[in-house]
Amino acid sequence: MREFTDEVNVAVEGEADQWDTDRLGEDDCEGVDVDPETDVLDAEPLADEDSSSPVVQRRLCVIIPAYNEAPAIGQVVRNVRAAMPTAHVLVVDDGSRDTTAHEAALNGATVMQLPLNLGIGGAVQAGYRYAQRYDFDIAIQVDGDGQHDPREAQRILEPIERGEADLVVGSRWLGRGAYVAPKGRRIGMRILAAMVTRGTAGTITDSTSGFRAVGRRGIALFAEKYPTDFPEVETLVLAARQGLRVQEVGVRMDQRVAGESSLAGVKSAYYMLRVCMMLLVDGLRRRGRG
Repeated sequence: MREFTDEVNVAVEGEADQWDTDRLGEDDCEGVDVDPETDVLDAEPLADEDSSSPVVQRRLCVIIPAYNEAPAIGQVVRNVRAAMPTAHVLVVDDGSRDTTAHEAALNGATVMQLPLNLGIGGAVQAGYRYAQRYDFDIAIQVDGDGQHDPREAQRILEPIERGEADLVVGSRWLGRGAYVAPKGRRIGMRILAAMVTRGTAGTITDSTSGFRAVGRRGIALFAEKYPTDFPEVETLVLAARQGLRVQEVGVRMDQRVAGESSLAGVKSAYYMLRVCMMLLVDGLRRRGRG
């Protein structure tokens, strides 16, 4: 399992222009604050906790990895801010060639611009390192393509807030909503879910869902270790192996507004092969230790 440790470390530390605001001109950034110390586009500071409330509100970071999602990202950010008004919204622009960063910043997100395309694993790990650095209690992932409905986020957050889970996955297949996947992809999802269930000793129905949240233990783990390419399945196994409590909840999901699936065509077959090999090697290692 390869992680992007060096690249992500540099990005989160704000060195070597890793958070690049030069792509946005001064006119483009009108109304958007730029932190001169970190080169992070910050359109809205963290909300202060209400000291009059008897319940301490946990600090929540919404991580939105995005690559060439300009047509959708503005609406995604607006929807997230409406559904989770006290959350800090971070868009990790994974070396996009379009105006993804510009649209995200203008709609109120903090934007971390990676200098090159690291892939979904590197982008998400950068988000977790940000969440760890700024001491967030919970981090939730939301895709930048409009597929995840932020109004469903509370269902994912509740088990963590109640102290019942360390990682919660939003599943399309637990009877909530009417999401439809192509037949071939649905078969592949079922196979992967069965394999992950076997590998984690839990019941997983939607192992490829990127709509998920973690508490502090998960933030620390994924800031240190996060797989590349297609991380959703591997991170479930990693979390289970590290003793994190993993749960699933049913959520509604929509069809993507823009972009294309990372599991399309040949990539889908490669993904299946990679995950099968990972689970096989993991099983052999466990037997060897036993």
